[in-house]
Amino acid sequence: MKKAIYAFSGDPITYGHIDIIERASKVFDKLIVGIGVNSCKKYDFSLKERKEMAQKSLAKFPNVDVVSFEGSLVDYAYENEINIIIKGVRNAADFNYENILHQIGESQKLGVDTHILFAKPKLAHISSSAVKEIQKHQGLIYEYVPLYVKQFLEARISGQYIIGITGEIGAGKSYVSQRFVELGKEKGLEVHNIELDDIGHQILGELKQPKYEEIRKQIAKVFGKHVKKEDGTIDRKALGEVVFNDPCALEKLNEIMKTPLLVRLRRELYGKKGLILFNAALITESDMSYLCNNNTVLVYADKETQKSRLNSRVLNPEQMQRRLGSQFDFKSKKNRLEQAIKRDNQGRIWIVNNSEGSNEIEKTFGEVVSELKVK
Repeated sequence: MKKAIYAFSGDPITYGHIDIIERASKVFDKLIVGIGVNSCKKYDFSLKERKEMAQKSLAKFPNVDVVSFEGSLVDYAYENEINIIIKGVRNAADFNYENILHQIGESQKLGVDTHILFAKPKLAHISSSAVKEIQKHQGLIYEYVPLYVKQFLEARISGQYIIGITGEIGAGKSYVSQRFVELGKEKGLEVHNIELDDIGHQILGELKQPKYEEIRKQIAKVFGKHVKKEDGTIDRKALGEVVFNDPCALEKLNEIMKTPLLVRLRRELYGKKGLILFNAALITESDMSYLCNNNTVLVYADKETQKSRLNSRVLNPEQMQRRLGSQFDFKSKKNRLEQAIKRDNQGRIWIVNNSEGSNEIEKTFGEVVSELKVK
């Protein structure tokens, strides 16, 4: 059996590490991933946490085992009858450093060789330290690390525990969010409710920065001059009449709004700690459940309750039907979330029945706090 070992600190594991591991796993019958312990190095995560993150991230590779070790890597390799060490190299500095380590290993005369794998160009900029620095500034790291690791980083570096709250129109997402905030106060926990719709409204209306003025001009150009008011802001009602009648138009609007929404969301997140609620009707439809690491409270209401709430919004039957048709129904939202959880090997769904007379919100709040270990 051909065996090799790939060793790193894993503080935390990134997609750069995972790419090297995946490529090596295709060459060797057994690949050992060693999480090193260096008493001279300060880690942001404990050995247990680093190992757990690596195991979760590498679970899809059947011939990869994650272990922890102390001391010399070549000694560990020799004692476990592993004669090849895999090294990932991103640049010339990495190459020179690994060459020195290889020469030192050779000097021990243990018969352990080094095989170099060069990082793919699109991953060469990724490092554990870079990811942690980006998180400090609320940057997007979902393309740098698996969602399970992202969740660890948000909690450790930013003190944030993020969940999505979604459901059909009229299910009562905002009410559930408000109750979570109230329950947090009762239990001495910080809970922040961020409504993505409100952020969208700010972009369409009050934000004065040049970029948002340009976005409003783009929306008017794509959907018609009639959706733009004289003051340059967007008439949301007029825009709604267009996009809720045409799925392609709604998709185009979501495409235009995605980047500015993410920028404003980062600003909303900055400085906040505790349980963070992303209240968003279309979090599944827009495939953005990665923002909350697929941890989602899915709010349900029976048809009678839903209809009663929609009637209170002074929507005529045609408008009501268009709004309902612009988003997934409860079952479709649940299916899409389940697919995301399976794909990413990360996340959980909490279903809250928010029909008239139901009382499940406090129980669900307790489960969320317990599951995410909110402090």
